[in-house]
Amino acid sequence: MLFAFLPNLGTTELVIVAFVSLLMFGNRLPSVMRSLGKSVTEFKKGVAGIEDEIDEAVNVDKKITPPTP
Repeated sequence: MLFAFLPNLGTTELVIVAFVSLLMFGNRLPSVMRSLGKSVTEFKKGVAGIEDEIDEAVNVDKKITPPTP
């Protein structure tokens, strides 16, 4: 499901894409990949923070017990 938007992407096509990206970015490619990795890491941290907040809210709701009649 990694390349769901490109279902017929084979090894040859991946090599061509890598070659074209190497031509386009050249010496800047390591810095571009580093910044992309940092962006993905920050995004994952943000999503994890939101998930933690949701879990806390759900757990607080579960801890509140209705009064007994």
